[in-house]
Amino acid sequence: MRDGRAASGPSDILLVEDNPGDVRLTQEALDAGRFHNTLHVVTDGVDALDFLNRRGEYGDAPRPDVVLLDLNLPRMDGDEVLAAIRDDETLQSLPVVVLTSSQADEDVRRSYELQANAYLTKPVDPDEFVDVMRSFQEFWLSVVRLPGQGD
Repeated sequence: MRDGRAASGPSDILLVEDNPGDVRLTQEALDAGRFHNTLHVVTDGVDALDFLNRRGEYGDAPRPDVVLLDLNLPRMDGDEVLAAIRDDETLQSLPVVVLTSSQADEDVRRSYELQANAYLTKPVDPDEFVDVMRSFQEFWLSVVRLPGQGD
């Protein structure tokens, strides 16, 4: 099987997360995986949309291959960010994976109604979190063909 992004270089991942501990754990978990990637981090929903639309300080931001989106964010929550992405013709094909601590059925349902590509619950245990992130990398960066990966 072709290794998803290996032929075209590192994947760009946008992490939208306001908890510094979760940012650090996500970075460590991704670094422990076998895939090379570049993790870009923004800490709220407004900055996420600025990054994706290359506005302000994010004028030269790359288009991420996938977005990891927390739901509980300042200024604009994850549901609002996801709705804005899906309403924007230039962004709507962008894969968005909700990565949150919420296990509430209502949050899962709402995320899928807003067309999230997947919903991952952050485990409390750091080793389990690393396992979840490895699974994320294996699937999203190796198995799945993402938009813009060439023909």
